Amino acid sequence: MSHPQRVTVLGATGSIGTSTLDVIARHPERYQVYALTAHTSRDALLAQCVEHRPEVAVIAHDTDAQWLREALSKAQVKTEVAVGEQALVDVARESAVDVVMAAIVGGAGLLPALAAARAGKRVLLANKEALVMSGALFMQAVETAQATLLPIDSEHNAIYQCLPSEHRGGLARHGVSQLLLTASGGPFRTWSRTALADVTPEQACAHPNWSMGRKISVDSATLMNKGLELIEACWLFDAAPEQIQVVVHPQSVIHSMAAYHDGSVLAQLGNPDMRTPIAYGLAWPERIDAGVEALDLFQVARLDFEAPDEVRFPCLRLAREAMHQGGSAPAILNAANEVAVEAFLAKRLGFNAIGDVVAAVLDDQPVEPVHHLETVLNADQHARRTAEQWVRRYTC
Repeated sequence: MSHPQRVTVLGATGSIGTSTLDVIARHPERYQVYALTAHTSRDALLAQCVEHRPEVAVIAHDTDAQWLREALSKAQVKTEVAVGEQALVDVARESAVDVVMAAIVGGAGLLPALAAARAGKRVLLANKEALVMSGALFMQAVETAQATLLPIDSEHNAIYQCLPSEHRGGLARHGVSQLLLTASGGPFRTWSRTALADVTPEQACAHPNWSMGRKISVDSATLMNKGLELIEACWLFDAAPEQIQVVVHPQSVIHSMAAYHDGSVLAQLGNPDMRTPIAYGLAWPERIDAGVEALDLFQVARLDFEAPDEVRFPCLRLAREAMHQGGSAPAILNAANEVAVEAFLAKRLGFNAIGDVVAAVLDDQPVEPVHHLETVLNADQHARRTAEQWVRRYTC
């Protein structure tokens, strides 16, 4: 390798971002951090800048940026500090950058991830909302710019590893009959619908297997995370919703599977540690040390599987229906969910009402065909306003 690959980490202070930096630090001869970004976590971003010495750090607000500049100056770190949404786009498409880890949570991650794709980067996609909101546009950008798109969600990364190296043009032509998307079932897998009504944010954020941020932890608890992953898988693997089966697998050891026409089912197994798919994305098609312990099958001892309950957890069904509708429906679904989850975390909305709000917004808002990014962004904003109105109705 002539020089280390330069990496921008969008969402550096989150769980994916910190895991990415852990993998990068294990291979200084291969990777060099170009830019790190955070929304408001200025202390964590400062610590990362001191350790990794990026050329640029991006933060959302001017006051935090000024604080960060002064702190970096005191630490004698020459990192340039930039501010706001445009700066995110700039560090994602910067010509000096080879790899972009897209790990900003939610719809806020769409524009910089899309900018990286349009610039022909190796895009390590951990922001599923980018494909949920703008699937066709995003995949077209990847193709037009000849970008390399590698999924980082453990489930999609597992499927990617289980498929033939060339799988575009429909699964059937490559001998694949079905994709099996595994789900842990979240912390409330065995709870009744009645008991779920009293769930607290603290309970919802205590995932049994994975260490994740608060928003994605709630999505895992409602199974919306699996619904968003189903939509993402359709775009990543050129699959129809009916070709994807969600399988609840509480141990989170099998990360997903691909079933073939000859009866074979290929699975990717590993400890539930995001450094494995991150290392795979960084080094593909090579394999590098990720710092993850080897899987001990004797310790695992058993693997259980069950069907998801879409009555107790309707968000999965809503996501599948939105993908069937197509157009702006997935963007509407995502926006409504973000507003509802934020309200739940603020204790303004009950757990069961998250799905109710999403369903109401999908019923309220007309679905439009998506030919331009503006359509996606308009649908997103309209859905957020509508969702907030429904949240207020549920809390009155």
